[in-house]
Amino acid sequence: MASESRPHLLLIATGWQVFREYLLRSISTRYRVHLFHTAEPGWEREYITGWSVVPSTIDGPAMAREAVRLNEADPIDGVLCWDEGRIHATAYVAEALGLRCGDPAMIWRLRDKAQTRAALAEAGVPQPRSVKVGTLAQALAAAEQVGYPAILKPRGLGASLGVVRVDDPARLREMFAFTRDTKAPDPVVYASDHPVLVEECVTGEEISVDSVVQDGKVSPLFVARKVVGFPPYAEEVGHYVDADDPLLTDSTFTAILQDTHTALGFRDGWTHTEYMLTETGPKLIEVNGRLGGDLIPYLGKLATGIDPGVLAAAAACGGTLDLNPTRRQVAGIRFCYVDRDDTVIAAIHFDPATLPTTVDAVTVAQPGAVVSPPPKGTVWGRIAYATAVADSISECAHTLDVAQASLRVLES
Repeated sequence: MASESRPHLLLIATGWQVFREYLLRSISTRYRVHLFHTAEPGWEREYITGWSVVPSTIDGPAMAREAVRLNEADPIDGVLCWDEGRIHATAYVAEALGLRCGDPAMIWRLRDKAQTRAALAEAGVPQPRSVKVGTLAQALAAAEQVGYPAILKPRGLGASLGVVRVDDPARLREMFAFTRDTKAPDPVVYASDHPVLVEECVTGEEISVDSVVQDGKVSPLFVARKVVGFPPYAEEVGHYVDADDPLLTDSTFTAILQDTHTALGFRDGWTHTEYMLTETGPKLIEVNGRLGGDLIPYLGKLATGIDPGVLAAAAACGGTLDLNPTRRQVAGIRFCYVDRDDTVIAAIHFDPATLPTTVDAVTVAQPGAVVSPPPKGTVWGRIAYATAVADSISECAHTLDVAQASLRVLES
């Protein structure tokens, strides 16, 4: 296929290679990719046909002006971003080019969880009770309203950063500053007068759903069953994706998923939506306007054969969506952490003598790194991960247990 005949995709930033390279690798086989980044590309070079070094990838209007110039020389068919901190800026680029997902106000409605709650409440979508607050006194009053135990959550962060359960007023007083002051790597600023949400604590099994959306129609692709650890914090320590997950064909659940997107005005692109499966039915936790993190879409590819990179690019460009699975398996991931804060790693590896041959195991931390478990470490405290494919969740979990036990860490 001649390169000129392939659609031209503009990609905004790439993220951490170990967690996002699989997407770009697949996309490059069918699309010409131009990258906007704040530095010269490194590992990305073999997958892209061009790039622009821009001062910032969170300044949407500035990137839009650069994209318009690029489009005049080589028309762009779609704009894609999978970084939570940059999807709002990306919407300005798509808007300037008249392309899909070019609605900054809608994307901000997803990023700002208080706006998400308000839109879904108006539409009657099931969700926990939620009150936005700015002070400890307001948080204490809100907790009395929603009831204990309650959840403290930053208004606009992701990856469960700053999220904590509080069982009584004393614990709320202790943890309020932790939630209020948790920062994200990107400098996006949310409403500073009410930066914290106090929410009803709903219990059950927590899941995420990666979906592709075209012309307002939501097609769920991968349901990930979360494994959460380090209570009272909500660190995601693993996920399982089953190609035959019953929620994918549950009409009640898929109707709620569709209603969620309709209420938020999300019509084109990819979403990562989280629900708690309670005794009274699914309740919406949050919606992210991007591909899921934690390699969840990669697990989906392993389990179903559906390629998330190619599909996300097709959605961005308005192309045909191939939603047909070619495999029916279960894929899982397990993240590994150190035991103590401020651990200095001298060496780290998986022991090949005990590591199952069916596992893909990757060390993330490098020798000399100083790492901590949650809450200090959170996502950035992960030192390694392993993925496995099996015929059932229990079989997959057992394989990952063995893989985790084979991790060897030498501390300085």
